[in-house]
Amino acid sequence: MRTLITSIFAAVLVFSSSAQAMSKTELNAKADAAVKVFYADVPAGKELARKSKAMLVFPSVLKAGLGIGGEYGEGVLYQGGKKVAYYSTAAASIGFQAGGQVKTQILLFMTDEALKNFRNSKGWKAGVDGSVAIATIGAGGALDTNTVNAPVIGFVFSNKGLMYNATIEGSKITEIKKK
Repeated sequence: MRTLITSIFAAVLVFSSSAQAMSKTELNAKADAAVKVFYADVPAGKELARKSKAMLVFPSVLKAGLGIGGEYGEGVLYQGGKKVAYYSTAAASIGFQAGGQVKTQILLFMTDEALKNFRNSKGWKAGVDGSVAIATIGAGGALDTNTVNAPVIGFVFSNKGLMYNATIEGSKITEIKKK
């Protein structure tokens, strides 16, 4: 049974990985477009990004599963308005699930320490190596004050806009090389 689960998980990740692999130019363009949507959809987004030490943008994270699932996406780390590194995100899940979804994830590193811990890791796990406060929008589009004061703030979007009750806990983020 364990071999079957491992095989299915590997197949999901290989499918997701190959379906999401894109050139540096394409990834840069998609990340820039995702940032524009973020600024348009989240009233405080542009100001928070300006205050952040860095912004990690995964423009397209594919999640698929049937009982056993996986997700994969590639992203760009912006620091000081410049693209400084590229990362992949991957996660696995077991439980009641069927189907697929594409989402955009944006992480804002609000402190030097949070960014340093992330950049120095060899595979940063959300919820293990760093806690991520998923943004919740209140009345009038204001962000929850607990979220604004967190060292890492996460935003998750679908094609329908900002997602509520979303999570990136358990996702492993690893630096990748792009040519």
